[in-house]
Amino acid sequence: MELLKVEHLSKIYGSGDGEVRALDDVSFTVERGQFVAIIGPSGSGKSTLLHILGGVDRPTSGTVWMDGQDVYAQNSDHLAIFRRRQVGLIYQFYNLIPVLDVRENITLPVLMDGRAVNEDRLQELLTVLNLRGREHHLPNQLSGGQQQRVSIGRALMNAPAVVLADEPTGNLDSRNSQEIVELLKLSNRRYRQTLIVITHDEHIALQADRILALEDGRITRDEVVRP
Repeated sequence: MELLKVEHLSKIYGSGDGEVRALDDVSFTVERGQFVAIIGPSGSGKSTLLHILGGVDRPTSGTVWMDGQDVYAQNSDHLAIFRRRQVGLIYQFYNLIPVLDVRENITLPVLMDGRAVNEDRLQELLTVLNLRGREHHLPNQLSGGQQQRVSIGRALMNAPAVVLADEPTGNLDSRNSQEIVELLKLSNRRYRQTLIVITHDEHIALQADRILALEDGRITRDEVVRP
């Protein structure tokens, strides 16, 4: 079943001689529960695409449909609600709030949404992410791998339709990198999360169901790795 549909997406920064076309007429669909790796050289438009899929940056033209909803037909208030409820974002540098402990960082999207924390889901995530006993640790009391686990927990806490990860292992050593990839694959299987990951690591890309390659803002390869 189709979850995400991107139609003729373009993003232009600047104008005139300073114009930069970060995305150029990009179209594709993603099935619910699919694990997609996006690869390509620096400056190819990967992060721009991810931010537009997540409702963080508006396209210059084209449409993004998520679960049948035209994402950018919404006003700013509804778009903010969409980001909190439908999208889980994971970044290379964790983006944790330094004065909040593990529990507070993970539950932040729920609290910002004015909803009660689902304690059963929180405890399940703490167990799956191997963070039990560290609930009240601040980010600076955690290793890099543990901090990335917290950011994954935060992305999953609202049970979003799609999880978007931008180089989630780029700041980690090889052992922690593979552990993070395994956790993302686990969430993909266990929670039926649709997972889209930007990576420069071919080993990670080959673990996905599908690989999209970008170059100069265009899709140059769309390959199903495993059906």
